[in-house]
Amino acid sequence: MKKSSITKSMLVLASALILTACGSKSNGAASPDYELKNISFPLEEKVTLKFMTGSSTLAPKDPNNKLILQRLEEQTGVHIDWTNYQNDFAEKRNLDISSGDLPDAIHNDGASDVELMNWAKQGVIVPVEDLIDDYMPNLKKILDENPEYRSLITAPDGHIYSFPWIEELGEGKESIHSVNDMAWINTEWLDKLGLTMPETTDDLIKVLEAFKTQDPNGNGKADEIPISFINDGGNEDFKVLFGSFGEGDNDDHIVVSNDGIVDFTADNESYKEAVKFMRSLYEKGLIDTEAFEQDWNSYVSKGGDQVFGLYFTWDKNNVTGDNENYDILPVLAGPDGQKNVTRTNNIGFSRDRMVITSANQNLELTAKWIDAQYKPLQSVQNNWGTYGDSEQQNIFEFDEANQMLKHLPLEGTAPTEIRQKTEVGGPLAILDSYYGSVTTMPDDAKWRLDILKENYVPYMNNDNIYPKVFMEEKDLDRLAQIEADMKDYVTRKRSEWITKGGIDTEWDSYKAELEKYGLSEYLSIKQTYYDDYLKSQK
Repeated sequence: MKKSSITKSMLVLASALILTACGSKSNGAASPDYELKNISFPLEEKVTLKFMTGSSTLAPKDPNNKLILQRLEEQTGVHIDWTNYQNDFAEKRNLDISSGDLPDAIHNDGASDVELMNWAKQGVIVPVEDLIDDYMPNLKKILDENPEYRSLITAPDGHIYSFPWIEELGEGKESIHSVNDMAWINTEWLDKLGLTMPETTDDLIKVLEAFKTQDPNGNGKADEIPISFINDGGNEDFKVLFGSFGEGDNDDHIVVSNDGIVDFTADNESYKEAVKFMRSLYEKGLIDTEAFEQDWNSYVSKGGDQVFGLYFTWDKNNVTGDNENYDILPVLAGPDGQKNVTRTNNIGFSRDRMVITSANQNLELTAKWIDAQYKPLQSVQNNWGTYGDSEQQNIFEFDEANQMLKHLPLEGTAPTEIRQKTEVGGPLAILDSYYGSVTTMPDDAKWRLDILKENYVPYMNNDNIYPKVFMEEKDLDRLAQIEADMKDYVTRKRSEWITKGGIDTEWDSYKAELEKYGLSEYLSIKQTYYDDYLKSQK
């Protein structure tokens, strides 16, 4: 890794020059230079840093109303003046950046790799590897002991521009992130109708037809919804079913075969057969008529009414609540008897959780505040929530004797609801080694890991996933150009084929259109970086 040759004083000078060139409004959104050196917390006199962030609409409009941040201010002596966008964050963030009136840092920045490299090139953000080495012992320790994470956050030019989020929960195929859109079936309806759990895709059709026609909820109304989802909705999409027909599909439409070939899934014959299967469900009236337009709120509302026969989500508690009416749908055998679970390309990692802007005149102070987020007890709270809150439901109780956070029962509340109200997010790290020493594993996470291990892991036929490699700017730009149109096209055609049919007659022209978008070039770039990644691991 290249070491930044930019000294702290040069960074401040460069910041002023860059912002002048960008038409800055005299750095009005950033804090003044407090001229603090050799900083230790808590500060003798409180100072203010100015951060931009995004948060859930369930959370307080002012992040400082969160107990986690109130405690952090007491511990550090640093007050954060937040600009918090709870809607359209990316758009508003980009508008603020374009204005040149930058805050000290952007928290929960959510930047793509393309955006990170563009911001770096334009002088919006500064490299931080020297700050990590000089002022951030907590993060440095994590990176030194886990060099793969340092590699993942290092850009091709050798610099580090952003601070990561790391959440280890299992590894490899047994990682909690290996499958996102799990399928949940109404076992109460199965029992009432005397049906057995489906084992094949043909069995599933028969079960869904019974859900539609035999009034399993017993109210005399035809209000049952045999199958529902949020179209192209990530965790709530139906792609997990596609593995029964071959390679399957995931959110990226990218898998890696066991012989190291990077494959685009959405032009495979198995993908075609899977879409035809979904078309057959639609023709039989088994798919929720609102599935292709509904949003999260509508989905959860219907889930709460217990009208779904089969639906998809990360954790059933988030949609149908804490009840025994739903259980995991087993991996189904397809027409040729195949069972396959397509892994996501996700690990508990993202490199887009905080950046320091070129307007920042307090680099040491900001770096040490960020480093405080990487203390184990702080990271655990930032990620999940806190303890001792008299106004919100608590995620934890604090064991003073052992200095350990212990997860409390959720008591029927959806875990995402509590987290969105109280968590901070942003830069943090939770390592597998923390469980049992710093915190307990969440009950819902352990439960989900057990489900994955028992039901899905045995059928994960691909040994590897596509890694989160950091690509050269020109390749990032080219992939982004191709993806912008190609992925929208794939999603649109899938919806059309399920609701209107025509996949057989349009398949060849569809594949030709993918080539026009640049699919072959796209795969070539992906393959080159995958091959280089394998070489780097030897």
